[in-house]
Amino acid sequence: MRRRHMDLNTYLTLDAIALADLVKKKEVSPKELVELSFHQLEKVNPSLNLAAHTRKKKALTEAENIQEDSPFAGVPILLKDISQSLKGERLTSGSKLLKDVVSDHDSNLVKKIRDAGFIVEGHTTTPEFALKNITEAELHGPTRNPWNSEHSPGGSSGGSAAAIASGVVPLAGASDGGGSIRIPASFSGIFGLKPTRGKTPVGPGAGRQWQGASIDFVLSRSVRDSAAMLDLLQVVQPSAAFQAPLFAGTYTEELKCGLDKPLRIAYTTKSPVGTPVSEDAKQAVEKTVKWLEEQGHHVEEKENGVDGIQLMRNYFLMNSGEVSMVIAQMEQAMGRAITADDVEIETWALNVAGKSVSAAEFSASLSAWDTAAEQMAVLHETYDFYITPASAYTAPKIGELTPSKEEQEKYKEKIQSSNPTEQQELIYEMFLPSLTYTPFTQLANLTGQPAMSLPVHLSDKGLPLGVQVMATKNKEHELLKLAHQLESSNLWVGMKENPYFKNKLSVK
Repeated sequence: MRRRHMDLNTYLTLDAIALADLVKKKEVSPKELVELSFHQLEKVNPSLNLAAHTRKKKALTEAENIQEDSPFAGVPILLKDISQSLKGERLTSGSKLLKDVVSDHDSNLVKKIRDAGFIVEGHTTTPEFALKNITEAELHGPTRNPWNSEHSPGGSSGGSAAAIASGVVPLAGASDGGGSIRIPASFSGIFGLKPTRGKTPVGPGAGRQWQGASIDFVLSRSVRDSAAMLDLLQVVQPSAAFQAPLFAGTYTEELKCGLDKPLRIAYTTKSPVGTPVSEDAKQAVEKTVKWLEEQGHHVEEKENGVDGIQLMRNYFLMNSGEVSMVIAQMEQAMGRAITADDVEIETWALNVAGKSVSAAEFSASLSAWDTAAEQMAVLHETYDFYITPASAYTAPKIGELTPSKEEQEKYKEKIQSSNPTEQQELIYEMFLPSLTYTPFTQLANLTGQPAMSLPVHLSDKGLPLGVQVMATKNKEHELLKLAHQLESSNLWVGMKENPYFKNKLSVK
């Protein structure tokens, strides 16, 4: 017999593991959790615009019929509106072209999430085709940051980050093809882990997302929730293009183990593409380094030797080819040509540029990823972790990184009239303002390494900024142990510092 009803204040302070434990103890029902989550969503969504679409009636019905012995029975979750398909629900990828597309299957990742007992409440907003580090799709409008609604929560998993930072759900589906977990984690003051390439499920029918640069996982409020989700989601998938071995133990139990001492740790605050880095970002790294030294670890400043500018050129070339392929597939499915008016300027420019990329150029681009992976593997023979800012600045203002109509017309005209080399230069120019904010995260995507963003800094204006930590492949357990230790330190930025949470979420 259940002993009490949960109030909203209590719900807002608990992570997914804590909520699941209360369900198991019969202290709260799955339906109550879903009702509380939707109550919070309906309060904050008008101002934050974090949900692309929801399924309240279906979620409540599922909550009433859930098997409460499932590991996360009754815990509410939101998925990301790209790649995380749910049968019978829309999956728009943030694109006007796909606004009415309904999924005919659950993705492999979503199936595992549902089998664990989570109740899916809908999908969060994403920029068109997850191509940007902000979430301001023309289809849904801008998503706003709970710390300051004049700013972006980041992207491309910005809707998920905003949902967690505003208390709607304790964790949410996310993906990361160039920093799309770690960037919104940095901008929104939450925890974000990108696992090793091949560690978590893909598909069905999608063996290599962005040639292996992109993975699907979650964003979370607590480190232990991300550890538990990695226990749940790690898989050796026969159909996948990339494989990673299963971790022999459990990530959850590994949190109880201390880090070996002394570790050797390298760090840098220099942008890999030569762009400026804010004092906030430098301070975030420096105080993390100081804390690590106080714990007895050996830390030294060192650059990784990777040509960051060339790596980004290779990254954008891959983006061009991938987007052009997607547009060609959509044209075939729709039976008509797709025009510049159908998509946003970034999509269109990448599509046009991608048509001029030769197979040889594309292959050479991927080969350069392998060179970078080898360089980082050599670095990690000496250093256990490699630390950088997660972002070079705190969150940009809404609209700051979205080209004006005049700029969009300029890019549209120039991309059509340029030769292939000029087109790639124009792509770099177009994305440079965004890249200036977030130049550090793409490396781990192209090398396949695990990396995380830790919420350890607040600017004078009260905006969070994360520190990125990278490790060699399949060392997520080491990253999580470090995160767990930092989580209990005075560096960790939690809900208590979030002004939105304090000022707006304290009513029952």
